Amino acid sequence: MLLLGIDVGTSSIKVSVVDAQTQACLASAQHPEEESDILAPKAGWAEQSPEMWWEHAKAAILKVNATGRYNPDDIGAIGIAYQMHGLVVVNKEQQALRNAIIWCDSRAVEIGNQAFKAIGEERSLSRLLNSPGNFTASKLAWVKANEPELYDKIDKIMLPGDYVAMRLTGEVTTSVSALSEGVFWDFQENELSSDVLGYYKFDSGLIPAIHPVFSEHGSVQQHVADELGLKAGIPVTYKSGDQPNNALSLNVLQPGEVAATAGTSGVIYGVSDRLLYDPQSRVNTFAHVNYTDSRKRLGMLLCINGTGSLNRWMKNIAGPGIGYADMNGMAAAIPVGSNGLLVIPFGNGAERMLNNKIVGTHFHNIDLNLHSKAHLFRAGQEGIAFAFRYGLDIMRENGMNPNIIRAGHANLFLSECFTEAFVNATHVPVELYLNDGSVGAALGAGIGVKAFTSEKEAFTNSKRLRVVEPKATDQYEPAYQEWKALLEKHLNEA
Repeated sequence: MLLLGIDVGTSSIKVSVVDAQTQACLASAQHPEEESDILAPKAGWAEQSPEMWWEHAKAAILKVNATGRYNPDDIGAIGIAYQMHGLVVVNKEQQALRNAIIWCDSRAVEIGNQAFKAIGEERSLSRLLNSPGNFTASKLAWVKANEPELYDKIDKIMLPGDYVAMRLTGEVTTSVSALSEGVFWDFQENELSSDVLGYYKFDSGLIPAIHPVFSEHGSVQQHVADELGLKAGIPVTYKSGDQPNNALSLNVLQPGEVAATAGTSGVIYGVSDRLLYDPQSRVNTFAHVNYTDSRKRLGMLLCINGTGSLNRWMKNIAGPGIGYADMNGMAAAIPVGSNGLLVIPFGNGAERMLNNKIVGTHFHNIDLNLHSKAHLFRAGQEGIAFAFRYGLDIMRENGMNPNIIRAGHANLFLSECFTEAFVNATHVPVELYLNDGSVGAALGAGIGVKAFTSEKEAFTNSKRLRVVEPKATDQYEPAYQEWKALLEKHLNEA
C-alpha cells in the first residue's frame, strides 16, 4: 500500500508518497516553488486564502504523480498536516466566506484576554490548559463582533487542514486534538467547553463532527479523483496540526520525548501524560495525536513566531544571488557572539511566550566599521537560538526537562551555525533525523488505515543522521545573558 501525505504549510504545500511496507518516500513535490504571501490588511493581521491552499495542493499532487515513480492507483490512504490555530469559515455550500485568519494574526489578543478574565484564569487553565488567548475560538469571536453579517452565514468552522480535507472528500470533521488547539475543549469534562461556547455565545452546531485523529475523515470524491489522477474513494485517515505532526514524524509519542522545529516559526514540543499548564499561558498544552481519555498524551508547545521568518527577511534584504546555504556558510565564518552584535528576533506578531506582547525585531550594537552581512546572518541565527533557550527555560519551570531533543535536518537545522548555537544555548543535545512533515502525514495515514500493527512500527526505518552535543556552553552563556537583559528591557517598554 502507498500513502499520500499533504503538508499545508504557511510558505507552500508539500506532498509525499510513502511505501507503507518500507516507510520509504518514493516521491515528493511542493507548490509553489517560491514562498506564498501572507496578506496583512492591517498591522498585526495575517491572512491567507483557503482557495489558494487548495489550488496549491492540487498542483503539488499533480507534480508528484508526474514523477512516474509509483502507480497512483496503489495509494490507499491520505494524511494531512497543517499550519495550526487558523480559522476557516464556510457556508452550507462549503464555500469559504473570507480569507483564513492564520496562526500569526494578532487581532484577537485582547478578545482572548477578556475571555480569560471572564471565565476565570484558574478555571480556564485547569480545564482548557490554556488562556483563550489568540487562538481559533478568539479569532471566531472577532469575526462575530466585527463581521456579523458574514458570521450569520457560517455553517461550519475549521482549521486549515480541515478545509483541504473537505475539498478532497466533501466532508467536514474535527478531532479532540484540533479542538484543543483552537481552545474549544474541556479536558476535565472531556467534551466541548461550555465555558468558551457560553462566553462567546457560539452555537455548538458550528463545530464539525468529532472523529479520532487516526480514523476515516471522508473519502476522495469522484470529480476530485478525476482531476488529480487518483482513485475515487481513497480515505483521509489522519489530520493533525503541523507541530504534533512533526513530533509524530520524529516518533515523539510517549511521555518525556521532545521534538523541535525551526521553520517559519520555531517550536519545542514535549509529550506528557499529565494535564500540565503554564500559569501565565506562555507555553501551551494541547491533546497530542495519540491522546485518548484513557491514555492521556498531551503536547506542551513553545512557539516562537519570529524564527524562519527573520531568516527569510534577512535573505530578502541581502540581495540577489544569496541563498540560505550561502547565508549559513557566511554565518559560520563569524565567531561566537557575532563580535557584539545582538538580534532580538520577535517581529512576526504577538509572541505567546512573551505574554502576547509585540516586541518586534531589534538589532543592537551595530558597528558600521566592523559588522558585515555575515555578522547579521550569524547574529540573527544566534538570536533565534537564544529565543529557544528563553522559551525552554519557561518549559522547565513547568516540568518539561528534556535531556535530548529530536529535530528534522531541515530549515534552520540545516545551518551548522544555528544548530551549534541551539545546543550550546539550551545545553541540550539534538538528534537530527531525515524527516518531513508530508512524510509524517503519510505515515499518520498509515496508522489511521491500520497499515501498521502499532504506532511504533510506522517508524522502524526512521534514520537518525547524527547527534550534536553542546561543547561550547561557556562561550554562548555570556552572549545569552546579555541578549536576555536586552529582551527584558524591551518587554518592560512594550
